[in-house]
Amino acid sequence: MRCRRSVLLLVLAIATVTPLPAFAQVPVLLVPGWFDTERDLATVRIRLLGAGWPSDRVHSVTFKEPTGSNRDHALEIEAAVQGLLATTGADEIDMVAHSMGGLATRWYILTRPDHPVRRTVFLASPHRGTLSAYLAWGGGRDEMMPESPLLDSLNAEQPVPIGVEAITIRTILDTHIVPGESATLPGVPDHELCCPTHAGLLRHEEAFSLLVSFLEQL
Repeated sequence: MRCRRSVLLLVLAIATVTPLPAFAQVPVLLVPGWFDTERDLATVRIRLLGAGWPSDRVHSVTFKEPTGSNRDHALEIEAAVQGLLATTGADEIDMVAHSMGGLATRWYILTRPDHPVRRTVFLASPHRGTLSAYLAWGGGRDEMMPESPLLDSLNAEQPVPIGVEAITIRTILDTHIVPGESATLPGVPDHELCCPTHAGLLRHEEAFSLLVSFLEQL
């Protein structure tokens, strides 16, 4: 009798398992900005879990050198992407990049034709550089300078590869991305919000609403 009851409970448990929503089957990789780590992305991750993504399908990167070169960061992104695909069994991935992390993300998807990226959200990324880079340091400093060789390479052709959907989200009170228009990309839908700070954009409800609505699209 005890054995039958255990079997019955197991059958009921299997029958009541809720399948993943279609949007949540695509893993999400979160990429931090200059000097930041995965801790700075914690709010975004928690909100994605609350919106339906399983914990094993939302991963955050922490770069070995948070102020380092975006070319090096792109290698770490590539490794993180492959690891996330391997553990989830997915064949495509979405990315959310904050600040300088957007440059490493673009370098990754623009220099690797076989990338598996489906959609990308850029949160206040200095796509055409920022004057605040003069106050920064590390390998990423020179790359964030307006008209740096890295930016010239990134902006020479299309902003993201054909087949990758993208949006930019920025704030009018951003003192890190100067001028503010640098956080936009030609032909990519842009959303300008009032009035979180540069870092506050990661905790802003409207920013998250835009982000999750974009990623949930089928």
